Amino acid sequence: MPKKPTKALRDAETRGLKFEILADELRRGILAGTWTSGQKLPTEQQLAEETGLSLTTVRRAFDELVAQGIVMRRQGAGSFVVPARRKEERVRRRVGVLLPDTQLYYPRVLQGIDESLSAVGASLQLATYRYDSALEDESIDFLLDAGVEGLLLVPTLTGLDDPDGRAQRLMELPVPVVLLERSLFDSGAGDRTEHVCSDHQGGAYDAVRHLRSLGHERIALLTRDRTPTAPAVVLGYRRAISDFGLPAGLEFAQPKTDWELDSAESAYEMLRQFEATAALVFGDREATMLEGAIRRSGMTVPDDIALVSYDDETADLAEIPLTAVSPPKYRIGRMAADVLIRRLVEGDDCPLHQIRLRPRVVVRRSCGARKDA
Repeated sequence: MPKKPTKALRDAETRGLKFEILADELRRGILAGTWTSGQKLPTEQQLAEETGLSLTTVRRAFDELVAQGIVMRRQGAGSFVVPARRKEERVRRRVGVLLPDTQLYYPRVLQGIDESLSAVGASLQLATYRYDSALEDESIDFLLDAGVEGLLLVPTLTGLDDPDGRAQRLMELPVPVVLLERSLFDSGAGDRTEHVCSDHQGGAYDAVRHLRSLGHERIALLTRDRTPTAPAVVLGYRRAISDFGLPAGLEFAQPKTDWELDSAESAYEMLRQFEATAALVFGDREATMLEGAIRRSGMTVPDDIALVSYDDETADLAEIPLTAVSPPKYRIGRMAADVLIRRLVEGDDCPLHQIRLRPRVVVRRSCGARKDA
C-alpha cells in the first residue's frame, strides 16, 4: 500500500505554505517510486481526509505539480504521474529549471526564461526546493531523469564548507548547466562556472551614490543575514563608503525572524545610535517595517531619515513608496536561457559566459528626491 502524506502537514506552517509542503511530499513520493510513471494518485478528497488539509489546499498542491509537468489530470478519471517519455519521442528541446521558490523574486525571472525558450521552440521543466539542500539534489536528479537537455540552476552556494567543490560538481552534471543569480563569491579568475547574475555589489554602490548625491553623509546599511545576496550588497556598500570618504561602521544585520519579532525597533535604535540620516535596507519587507518603526518614534521618512530598499518587489506598496534598487529579474531569466540554448547548439565552440547585469535605482518618495511619486 503506498505511503500517504501524514497529518504532520497540519503543523507545517512554520516551514512554508501548506500546499507547497504537500506538493513537495507528493513529489518526493514520486521520486522515491511510491507512485510510478503513469500511476493514479490518491483523489483530492482522499488526501484531504488523510492529511486534515482543506480541499482547496490539496487542489493547489496538485495545481503546482501539474504546472511543473509532474502530474496530469484526466477528465473524470483523476490525477496521474506523468509517464516518462523516451528521448526519441521528444520533438522539442526541454530545459530543466531549478528555483528555490516561485514567490516574489522569481516569477519575473521565470517569465524571462519561458519567453526565451518559447521563442526557439523549447519547453521548460520546473522544480523548486524551498532552500532545502536535500530536496535540492533530489530535484536536480528528478530533472535529469525527466530527460532535460540542459539545466538552469539557482543552487545553494553560500553557507557551505566547500562552495567551489559544489559548483564544480554542478558543472560536471551530464548536461550543460548555467547558474542563474548564483556564482562563486570572490573567486575571481578561478571561477569556471557559466552564470548570469545581477551585479548586487554595483546595485548597493549606486544606492549609496544616490543618497550621497542628496547630501547625506552618515548612511547606514541594515540587512537580514544568512541570505545569498547579502554578502555582495555589503561589499558594494563598503566600497562606496570608502570611495566617497563617508563614515564607516554604520552596519547592522540580524536574522529575518528578529526583524519581524520586534517590528524593526532594533534596526531603528541602531539608526539612532549611528546618528544616520539615511539607510540602505535589504530588503523591501524590512524597509517597510522600518518605516513603521520610524513613524511610531515620531520621526518621518524622508524628512528625518531617507530610505532606499533593496529588491524592489513590494517597495511601491509601502505607506511611503520606497526608492529601491531593482535587479533586472526578467532580463536575467531571458539572458540565462539564451546562454544555455547557445551552449546546446554550439557545444564546446561556445565561449564561457559569465554575465553580470547592474541593477537600477528606482526613485520614489522615501529618499526625498521626489515628492510627487
